[in-house]
Amino acid sequence: MKLLETVINVLLRAVFGGIGIYTLNSIFQYAGIRAIVGINVKTIATAGILGLPGVFLLYGIMFYYGVRTY
Repeated sequence: MKLLETVINVLLRAVFGGIGIYTLNSIFQYAGIRAIVGINVKTIATAGILGLPGVFLLYGIMFYYGVRTY
């Protein structure tokens, strides 16, 4: 039972993390900030395992390596 709860928790965090990444990409694009994190297996896995801090980590890495405005 504990394993099933953990798997469901990771899957829900992955889904909501993907939605969060998409939303933040849209907000940054509207603001003219070129900080687009791709939605792929690695980013979804990061969001699923780490949750919201994982999404912040992805954007932190993006900003660390330099973001240019349009």
